[in-house]
Amino acid sequence: MTLEEIRSRMAPRRAGFQDVTGEYAVLVPLVETPEGLQVLFEVRAATLRRQPGEVCFPGGRMEPGEEPETCALRETWEELGIPVEGIEVLAPLDKVLHQSGFLMHPILGRIDPAWLARLRPQAAEVAETFLVPLSYFLEEEPLCPSYPLVPQVGEDFPYAQIGFPQGYDWKGARVEVPIYTWEGRAIWGITGRVMKHLAEVLRGRA
Repeated sequence: MTLEEIRSRMAPRRAGFQDVTGEYAVLVPLVETPEGLQVLFEVRAATLRRQPGEVCFPGGRMEPGEEPETCALRETWEELGIPVEGIEVLAPLDKVLHQSGFLMHPILGRIDPAWLARLRPQAAEVAETFLVPLSYFLEEEPLCPSYPLVPQVGEDFPYAQIGFPQGYDWKGARVEVPIYTWEGRAIWGITGRVMKHLAEVLRGRA
């Protein structure tokens, strides 16, 4: 392969993250109400195969070549019936690289309050929606238990080939799981991580 062939191959390519199995985008929707800014959440339908009944944001898997913002707005329209013109995109938030291999792009946005009364949740995906004051996340610290990620290496790993015939000291990690509780609902997992990050940014800690 020549240098010119390498230039040609690399020119149209956008750098990403190695070993990512899929990319997703969600809208983190803020709504202005008489009581102040609130965050709009969904509850996933009980009939869904993955995470039924869990609290989440509108969003889904990015299509090939699709930008995160476009995906988040498309999914919000499909799930809640809020059109693009009813949403003001404010900013992208920090990406979340999940240990299972997928990459999440959270997009912070403002929903026109007029659309709050005109939501059309897609019953096959959304059981219900609810609001939580943004101030709750700014004032409350989540419960943050964690669990270990322990390397599981088979006996057939070729340690001698990498120069460590006696074995290798693989490094593990711990995963933090932020959990907020609002009126009997648990806001946790990636949704909890996104809200914890947003609160830290708004408080000037991140």
